[in-house]
Amino acid sequence: MISWPARLVPVLLVALTACAGDETLSAYGAAGKTWRLSQIDGAPFSAAATLEFPAPGKIAGQAPCNAYRAESTAPYPWFDTTGLSSTRKVCPELLEETRFLEALQTMGEAEVTGDVLILRNGSGREMLFRADG
Repeated sequence: MISWPARLVPVLLVALTACAGDETLSAYGAAGKTWRLSQIDGAPFSAAATLEFPAPGKIAGQAPCNAYRAESTAPYPWFDTTGLSSTRKVCPELLEETRFLEALQTMGEAEVTGDVLILRNGSGREMLFRADG
């Protein structure tokens, strides 16, 4: 027979999980905005690319040619991208799209200050986004 304290363990785990709020970048100023890529590694990014945080743990946006989405579940200030998928249209800016998506997947840290979002990684790479509006 299982003791009554042992029966409470699953209930307590569920309760604690429910109390854990969103700790991702979306909870720290990134949600509710469309972020437009301005620079990669200090150089202007001439094509159009966006990043949004539609729900906790989710990212989505428009790369130069295709829409994309992924999961991003690292707690702020960390950033990760897993399970990236995109549509498969071909366009003249496909090389820029590849550059954008490859860089996005290497980012590991985030900083949000007002309408500026900076993603960076341990290799010194950096992506600078500005919020619309």
